[in-house]
Amino acid sequence: MATASAPLQLATASRPLPVGVGCGGGGGGGLHVGGARGGGAAPARRRLAVRSVASDRGVQGSVSPEEEISSVLNSIDSSTIASNIKHHAEFTPVFSPEHFSPLKAYHATAKSVLDTLIMNWNATYDYYDRTNVKQAYYLSMEFLQGRALTNAVGNLELTGQYAEALQQLGHSLEDVATQEPDAALGNGGLGRLASCFLDSLATLNYPAWGYGLRYKHGLFKQIITKDGQEEVAENWLEMGNPWEIVRTDVSYPVKFYGKVVEGTDGRMHWIGGENIKVVAHDIPIPGYKTKTTNNLRLWSTTVPSQDFDLEAFNAGDHASAYEAHLNAEKICHVLYPGDESPEGKVLRLKQQYTLCSASLQDIIARFERRAGDSLSWEDFPSKVAVQMNDTHPTLCIPELMRILIDVKGLSWNEAWSITERTVAYTNHTVLPEALEKWSLDIMQKLLPRHVEIIEKIDGELMNIIISKYGTEDTSLLKKKIKEMRILDNIDLPDSIAKLFVKPKEKKESPAKLKEKLLVKSLEPSVVVEEKTVSKVEINEDSEEVEVDSEEVVEAENEDSEDELDPFVKSDPKLPRVVRMANLCVVGGHSVNGVAAIHSEIVKEDVFNSFYEMWPAKFQNKTNGVTPRRWIRFCNPELSAIISKWIGSDDWVLNTDKLAELKKFADDEDLQSEWRAAKKANKVKVVSLIREKTGYIVSPDAMFDVQVKRIHEYKRQLLNILGIVYRYKKMKEMSAKDRINSFVPRAKRIVKFITDVAATVNHDPEIGDLLKVVFIPDYNVSVAEALIPASELSQHISTAGMEASGTSNMKFAMNGCILIGTLDGANVEIREEVGEENFFLFGAEAHEIAGLRKERAQGKFVPDPRFEEVKRFVRSGVFGTYNYDDLMGSLEGNEGYGRADYFLVGKDFPSYIECQEKVDKAYRDQKLWTRMSILNTASSSKFNSDRTIHEYAKDIWDIKPVILP
Repeated sequence: MATASAPLQLATASRPLPVGVGCGGGGGGGLHVGGARGGGAAPARRRLAVRSVASDRGVQGSVSPEEEISSVLNSIDSSTIASNIKHHAEFTPVFSPEHFSPLKAYHATAKSVLDTLIMNWNATYDYYDRTNVKQAYYLSMEFLQGRALTNAVGNLELTGQYAEALQQLGHSLEDVATQEPDAALGNGGLGRLASCFLDSLATLNYPAWGYGLRYKHGLFKQIITKDGQEEVAENWLEMGNPWEIVRTDVSYPVKFYGKVVEGTDGRMHWIGGENIKVVAHDIPIPGYKTKTTNNLRLWSTTVPSQDFDLEAFNAGDHASAYEAHLNAEKICHVLYPGDESPEGKVLRLKQQYTLCSASLQDIIARFERRAGDSLSWEDFPSKVAVQMNDTHPTLCIPELMRILIDVKGLSWNEAWSITERTVAYTNHTVLPEALEKWSLDIMQKLLPRHVEIIEKIDGELMNIIISKYGTEDTSLLKKKIKEMRILDNIDLPDSIAKLFVKPKEKKESPAKLKEKLLVKSLEPSVVVEEKTVSKVEINEDSEEVEVDSEEVVEAENEDSEDELDPFVKSDPKLPRVVRMANLCVVGGHSVNGVAAIHSEIVKEDVFNSFYEMWPAKFQNKTNGVTPRRWIRFCNPELSAIISKWIGSDDWVLNTDKLAELKKFADDEDLQSEWRAAKKANKVKVVSLIREKTGYIVSPDAMFDVQVKRIHEYKRQLLNILGIVYRYKKMKEMSAKDRINSFVPRAKRIVKFITDVAATVNHDPEIGDLLKVVFIPDYNVSVAEALIPASELSQHISTAGMEASGTSNMKFAMNGCILIGTLDGANVEIREEVGEENFFLFGAEAHEIAGLRKERAQGKFVPDPRFEEVKRFVRSGVFGTYNYDDLMGSLEGNEGYGRADYFLVGKDFPSYIECQEKVDKAYRDQKLWTRMSILNTASSSKFNSDRTIHEYAKDIWDIKPVILP
């Protein structure tokens, strides 16, 4: 098949291999060829060679795999790439052959890029296997990757070649790239952070993998109608995913339900129950300007074919026949399935355990394979680091314990030492509802062995607490146990419960009791210890008093009993739960927050008792974002300007060089180029808005943006009320005064009241002075267009509530000025860019508790402007919908859904006054452009490369591995 235009192919000996042949079983580690299926012995591994079919010259012999790859990559030109794309269009068919449509071109192009990625991937893991390096594993329920094509060709430094190749084939790279759907593997900042970390890990040559689940339908696709938001299933996999390599030979069993029995070998055995199978799907993650290509391994869930009940199916009971398959496959149907029902809770817990069990089995298999005959479990923490991204992967702790004890035969102490040194936890929230608590009853039924292990960890934790605080101050001890226990509302073990026995007050002896009764014998009744003695007989000769014997016995019994503190018993009215965050802290060697202020709150509030116990565990790792995707590739206009003025593109790998822009901040030529780049990006977003919403906005308006998932503490409500106030003030002015008083704005926030948008955008008096736009189905690809065009970005959460945020970093990197509170990473961004280049408003974190207390005491006096805007909303100007409940949530001093818990009313006057400062600054375009340049020039700290270096050094103890 050698022809003048034939593509590059992978080959062993002289036989070409299809792209995507599975990696070795038992954890994977490179491309294995051949071998018996069903567990047969694998043949000796054969080294990969790369053959150019065009010239039919084998690159083999004594040349190393790394040298082979360099030889091939250095010879790639646009004509070769075009031939390779044509080859995949013809021989990797996904579509009918009639037309080379943009979608078909995308799939063929992706497969072409994947050829190169697989070569690098194989070389990377062949080298890691040979050197047996310590490897980090990042477990996350979310990976919000975004489109892969532009990022991959950019990191491979092949953007120009692929653009030329597609042009030869009648397409543009930009148009082809837009055919790719965003991978629906995440929801928000948690998943975007995980994906930035994967990019930085590969770019910095750290040995690391990501592990997640392969969700078929993601979270949901958002559709906005006149009635608000509608949710439909994501369809990102309908046309297939050309980036994934299905490793059908990498699969593991995962068990649910069943029971635990002790075997004759003395080990505990988890038997029976429901068994499923997980299958690995690998997505190569290329680094920038490096051959290092790491891996994101996603798990799908199924059952073996024999679990299909053919007899039931043929009998017409189709649902029953397919039940096992459905139960398995639905685990990966949706990200965060609704958990209001018991079934939903079970499904979520199944998801979390599936991620943990599959990933740990894979990690352990790889550890065993690399160790070979020199296997020592004591070496496990020196070869493996597991990072839990939030509490979702908490079950890693009991699952690793279970495998080490029940499967590998280690003792409890050995397993605990290994687990504690291997696992680390990143906390992402201070919100109590986000610190997961699982029903003990559900977990006991679903994962009986894990509950046994958690109970023992909980018991040992309480012993540690007792040894630290002693037993003299039982009030302090009770407080610490209540705060720190893993199991909440569970009876204390008898050995610990006895510490909380309160001796009853000593009662009088029967003789004393009789004496007292004699004194009071003439009274119609006698009260003894609050009990009425109904029968008293007096013998005058002996002066004895006879008391009802039953009452005396009862009194004697009461004398002999001590009183248990109610604290030691569970309350049957409250749920019994497992506190997953507490388990993370206890079971891991490191706990980190994700911004300086957040990490202090974690230590001083959320986990204060744990911090007192183990202060060395706690540290800060301020989040970061990758400058490759979030400036270099999504904002090529600005990137070119930065490289021109700095003198190179070294800043893409070393963002400290961005600081060199500061000396040019007042240069008129730079300012002119800077504004032109921003305007070009705004024009693109104008088209995007029109395409997605039908609204026409002016590119000359200020683009004022809020990008946040919906939550009360993120205060979209504050934003919308600010818009309503602005609109009301405009309506009260003459046309001339409006133009003089307000800067035209186009506004986008995550959630918007569609009635407000419809009213404002169709008001002829207002025109282009104010446009309210909600872009539906916000995702990474929309962000890549919107962020470079934004001029003001709102990060206005109630102080102390946001862990970090990463969108604030992306906006600042792209020269967007922030308006916000001192919350999350805003604090550090303001420190870096300078307070004069950040619009600050609102109460500070240390004030929040006092302000809420004042509110509860009825001392809060709302600003007249706040009352004015609420009345305006209630007036019906935005339609017939009744907003009393929404406005009512901002009123009153107490009660559920009342009392303005997130202090919208308190911060409202400060917010609108700050917005007036924004208007004033924006009118001075020279000043505004200077502020924009300084935001970009001061954003180096918020590079995820810096964050990953810190994780690698301080938590994972891994080092870069440069391929030879």
